[in-house]
Amino acid sequence: MQIYNAGYYDTAVIGAGHAGIEAALAAARLGAKTALFTLSLDLVGNMPCNPAIGGTAKGHLVFEINALGGEMGRAADAVMLQSRMLNTSKGPAVHSLRMQSDRRAYSSYMKKVIESTANLTLIQSEITDVIIEDGEVKGVVTAFGARYDIKTVVVATGTSLGGKIIVGEASYESGPDNTRAAKPLVQSLVNSGVELRRFKTGTPPRIHADSIDFSELERQDGDSVTTMFTSDESRPNKCCCYITYTNEKTHEIIRANLHRSPLFSGVIKGTGPRYCPSIEDKVVRFADKDRHQLFIEPIGADTKEMYIQGLSSSLPEEVQRQIVHSIKGLERAVIMRTAYAIEYDCADPLQLDHTLEFKKIKGLYGAGQFNGSSGYEEAAAQGLIAGINAGLACKGADKFILQRDESYIGTLIDDLVTKGTNEPYRMMTSRSEYRLLLRQDNAKQRLMPKAKAIGLIDDVTYAAFLAEENALALEIERLQSESLPLSDGLKNLLVSHGYDEPTGGIRKSELLRRPGITIFEIYEIEGGEHTLPRSIASRAEIELKYEGYIKKQLAAAERFEVLEKKQIPADIDYTQIKGLRIEAMQKLSKQRPESIGAASRISGVSPADVSVLLVYLAREGKNE
Repeated sequence: MQIYNAGYYDTAVIGAGHAGIEAALAAARLGAKTALFTLSLDLVGNMPCNPAIGGTAKGHLVFEINALGGEMGRAADAVMLQSRMLNTSKGPAVHSLRMQSDRRAYSSYMKKVIESTANLTLIQSEITDVIIEDGEVKGVVTAFGARYDIKTVVVATGTSLGGKIIVGEASYESGPDNTRAAKPLVQSLVNSGVELRRFKTGTPPRIHADSIDFSELERQDGDSVTTMFTSDESRPNKCCCYITYTNEKTHEIIRANLHRSPLFSGVIKGTGPRYCPSIEDKVVRFADKDRHQLFIEPIGADTKEMYIQGLSSSLPEEVQRQIVHSIKGLERAVIMRTAYAIEYDCADPLQLDHTLEFKKIKGLYGAGQFNGSSGYEEAAAQGLIAGINAGLACKGADKFILQRDESYIGTLIDDLVTKGTNEPYRMMTSRSEYRLLLRQDNAKQRLMPKAKAIGLIDDVTYAAFLAEENALALEIERLQSESLPLSDGLKNLLVSHGYDEPTGGIRKSELLRRPGITIFEIYEIEGGEHTLPRSIASRAEIELKYEGYIKKQLAAAERFEVLEKKQIPADIDYTQIKGLRIEAMQKLSKQRPESIGAASRISGVSPADVSVLLVYLAREGKNE
């Protein structure tokens, strides 16, 4: 095939899924002339798995993406079917927003945004080759022979890279939703020195709503006062979700057909997600459980298709039918899409630095499932950071890196590039040691000034943010300085929460620190009409109620920053450092951490090794 010169772009993004979209938008908004390549224009922003945005820890990522000028939160708000705040029975650090989304509307929204963005061109074409010369990106080549000269490339191929769909004894090369598998690119990356591994994920069956007996299911409504990712507006829920369960009959069917499961027969070679296993895996691993919870969720406002969350499977189609029909409420369910497993190629993230650029290939970045993660939100977060850094690199600007103590995005990326992962990585609140600092409600405070500094936030948006911060400061000051006088309202409030009847007035901030009492109850006693946006009032309550704990975590973060700022020379020879254990020497030599903080988080590097490294760096500094 003859190759022809098709032109020049600063940045090329390969893949228009959740990672690719954020990467392309960020690079273009920073002024880089950007091309976004996709296998199909009809699958931009596709949701091949669960039609929802957010969830435990994932909601935190979406709020952070929004604070950095990303698009996912705005899209989710625009196509919301149902909004629910998860974990409200626990502390505010783990409250996580989850939004059921209209799958097709989400894709259409994102495609329109991309088509309307300056400096960004959307192209349907398969990238078969990334041209790398002398360890630096020079261009990309399409399946039709077009060569584009490129400065930076973001690989965001999702599960399409070397994709293979597996259902029982049947299997074929494919990306998600029966799209083309990207195969030539695999060899191109391998030839360039990129280390790939094989991961696996899967989806459940989709069923027709009219074939479900909803009277047998538990109804799960959204919040009465809904929360949005990008505004204080409360919008009505358009539909609800339902809950049902597997049973012993379901489990008997699965156990009787395990020999036909690709997962257990050895057909599936890739490593699957630990926290989202297939139903056959759950039945085997949790043999003591007599049932597993399933969620029946709508895919869109204008379709009868329903998603069965929790029933992911790669069993043969006829076995899937038996499984579905054994479940209460689904006895006559009509399966519209068969569940399937998909294997795909991805990169070992230890090859990347914190900008998500490959350490040995200048200008090549990875994002999303290509980096070994799972989930739309994890993908979008990485895409945003990769796109920002790709765009900044084109301008010769400084790198953009987020730390663990300032964002879940920083935690996600740090985990991937310093610890690596041997299974699809999923974000969880427990992965952060600074959960109380990294709440959903303060994402803009933490990150929007950083986004403004590099040019991703416009003046109008930033002015609105500053006004919110000012209103918050004034409200906190007011609550700290004012007291509630003794009244029947105050007495009733305290007694209703189990406290002794007061003998006098109480400072409002002190009252807020009492468990169970909310700022809205204080507003009710005050009598005047509450005019502050609900989000600002709730944040004032959190800042005062958990003030002591927040100060402790801030102190811990400051101690962490000392190690994080202690840089390690790029040319350091770890084999010459006496006292380092062999394992630590090998891991440090391979991963080349940029700081002492990063080195301390590498698996196999002990606190004693870190101490040796600190002594060595101090001694070398004195010698210089």
